[in-house]
Amino acid sequence: MGRKALYMPGLKSSEISLELSEDAAKLPHLEPARAYSGLSPVPMRHSPATLSAYRLRSSFRRAIGAIPKCADEELAYGGRMLFAPVALGFGAVAWFAAGNGVSPIIPLFFIAVLFTLMIVTDRAREGMRVVIAALTLVAAGVATAQFETWRAETILLDSAVTTTLTGRVERRESDGRGGWRYVLSLRATENPVVKRPPARVTVIARGAKSEFETGTWVKGRARLTPPSGPALPGLNDFSFSSYFDRVGANGFFYGAPAAVRPGAADEHSLTDSAFEWLYRLRSGIGDRIRGILPGDTGAFAAALVTDERRAISAETTEALRQSGLAHIIAISGLNMALSAGIFFVGFRTLLSLFPSVAQAYPVKKIAAAGALAAVTAYFLISGFAVSAERAFIMMAIMLTAVFFDRPSISLRNVALSALIIIAISPSEIMGPSFQMSFAATLALVAGYALWKERPARDKPFAKLRLVRLMSSAAGFFGGILLTSVIGGFSTALFSIEHFHRLTAYGLPANLAAMPVISFVIMPAGLFAMLLMPFGLDAWAWQVVGFGLDLVIAIAKTVSSWGGDIGVGRLPAWYFPAAVAGFLLLTLLRTRLRHIGTAIMALSTLVVVMLPEKPPPKIVIAEDGSMAGIVGSSTIATNRERPPGFIFDQWKRALVLDSHREPIFITSASASTSVPTAPPGERLRLTSAQQQEAQSAIAANAREERFSCVKKAWCTAKLENGSVLTVIDNAAYLGPACDASDIVVTPVRLRLESCRSGALLFTGATLRKTGSVELRFDGGAAAVTASFEDLDRPWTRHRAYDWRSGTFDGDEIAVSDSGG
Repeated sequence: MGRKALYMPGLKSSEISLELSEDAAKLPHLEPARAYSGLSPVPMRHSPATLSAYRLRSSFRRAIGAIPKCADEELAYGGRMLFAPVALGFGAVAWFAAGNGVSPIIPLFFIAVLFTLMIVTDRAREGMRVVIAALTLVAAGVATAQFETWRAETILLDSAVTTTLTGRVERRESDGRGGWRYVLSLRATENPVVKRPPARVTVIARGAKSEFETGTWVKGRARLTPPSGPALPGLNDFSFSSYFDRVGANGFFYGAPAAVRPGAADEHSLTDSAFEWLYRLRSGIGDRIRGILPGDTGAFAAALVTDERRAISAETTEALRQSGLAHIIAISGLNMALSAGIFFVGFRTLLSLFPSVAQAYPVKKIAAAGALAAVTAYFLISGFAVSAERAFIMMAIMLTAVFFDRPSISLRNVALSALIIIAISPSEIMGPSFQMSFAATLALVAGYALWKERPARDKPFAKLRLVRLMSSAAGFFGGILLTSVIGGFSTALFSIEHFHRLTAYGLPANLAAMPVISFVIMPAGLFAMLLMPFGLDAWAWQVVGFGLDLVIAIAKTVSSWGGDIGVGRLPAWYFPAAVAGFLLLTLLRTRLRHIGTAIMALSTLVVVMLPEKPPPKIVIAEDGSMAGIVGSSTIATNRERPPGFIFDQWKRALVLDSHREPIFITSASASTSVPTAPPGERLRLTSAQQQEAQSAIAANAREERFSCVKKAWCTAKLENGSVLTVIDNAAYLGPACDASDIVVTPVRLRLESCRSGALLFTGATLRKTGSVELRFDGGAAAVTASFEDLDRPWTRHRAYDWRSGTFDGDEIAVSDSGG
């Protein structure tokens, strides 16, 4: 298209210069043009603001016009493959989050229809084929999620029960304090017999006689509880992961269990025997390592090899977490990559020492095969952890690429490994481990691709030996710095979403620890594992212990600086929006990737600028045993020592700094108002005792703090004047309802409301709703529950009534001992 020159007297060419097309020259707000050498067309009689707006519109038009070209380049680069796991995962996430109302026939029908459309669609219509392929993968993701749910068929225990159980030890793990955590394949329950027994349970046994080898049949009295739900609405539902891990209950033995003989029907298959041998080997390796390196050092070393992490003390674990080094404990991409890389480089170097071998055989491919065998063995003794599974698949694909002379580090390999994992276990996409692992890998591989594409410059000065040495050292530490920065930023979003906190000093901790891990711990650990069958591994484990002591010292030093930043819960829309932007930023290679940057920046800016949603005023645990009144930075509860598992989640999600303990009433009048029941009978209060309890509750309701009478009730007053009372004994229900506005009890009552009109939360109602939050708007209490319905396989057990054997849940027993 030709150009016209417009000239306005009095303006120099250096003041205004703007290109204008022939069509734009015909606009009414522009004067006719006349030729003037050296000048571009300019609008007439308009302010600088108008010119800026015109330039912005022109830039926007050029950007829109460049999208088709960039899209074609993305398709040519392989964008279909890169976004295939995104579409498949989106379908799986949609099904897990949407509910159980989708028939399995529907996604299969859509897959068949869409696949047929993709076949018959003209290849010239590339855009249409891409859209159809994406929709087909979404439908396939829904189908795979449904199939995995059907395949699991895990029976979750419906309510807490004390029973005598008999089962076979499938796995075991030491907790470092003389106790053992066993995964038992359950055979029978007695006294009482559980009507819906889970197939597999996790129980903890303590005592000198509580150690049993894998494959042993044990019997003992145990307390079993169902997997816990979210600590607060919107937090992690542990029953979801338990369902797909096929573990139906958690608990502990009363005393040490006893070994028993297997029954005639207790023989297991060849596959079970193979897994039993592997788990026994894993336990033996862990025991040997902990025998050579005692304390946290040995527990840390065993965790790096067998993924047995529970033996590490809580102090060291928290130090690693606060310093940003907790990822070292998990057998993940870092461990697999270092072990495979060390074996690959070492084996290839060894083969290269023999010229006849190096010239006659492809030593690179032989070394890759050896590294693949090494990481396979590593995976088999790691206990098949989820993080190890992902890392193994990714490393296997990268090493296999060497056989076909393909690049090992590429986004295609990452996408292929993600496709395999989502197709096999789509539920993993919902967990933080999968998300953080692939986020870090995506960001690092995408950054590596950009680094490779940088223009090379010839620098004669850099050829000097001293400069080369300095450059190599700077490159190594610069690589660690860049890797730590990219890894930290890429996982920050997921850390905020799942753990509600950030680590401020993860960068210096990783800079200090990674050289020790790369050059001391992992090489010595690899030597130790190779020498272990010959009994010559002790010296190598001592070297590993020296390196781990340094890492633990680094972790404790950095954690002492503070830097554990609480972020709390963000709006529900932010996480999917930011993830979408992150995927666009890392998976695209053209300028289109900056759309992802804009999405992430804009969504973060909106979250920062918009006013925060006020936190709940009252939070109630799902079993009704604990309630909390939330202040600006403190929380007051009815428990002197709140259970850490729930309370730590409350503190992180609500960004709370301190706990206000309850005040226990010790006056003579209060103590005499707690009558005792005859042995074997329930407590019943007389009318006078009920009136006395009602008066005591009303008189002792302190503002924003609980006042408690042990084994009876705790009461507190909110800022708006409402009274919250938690009762431990159902006998105090009447007085609490009459003296309070909100009543909470862990007892499973048939009542669902107080006659006085007070809100009532019982063990029965909370079993259906899960944990709840209360907010007050204009005096009325708005209740937010963890579960709106119980139609999912991992929540259905909450609606089961063991007395009637049905799932209607209309009548819930007062006692929970029936299972």
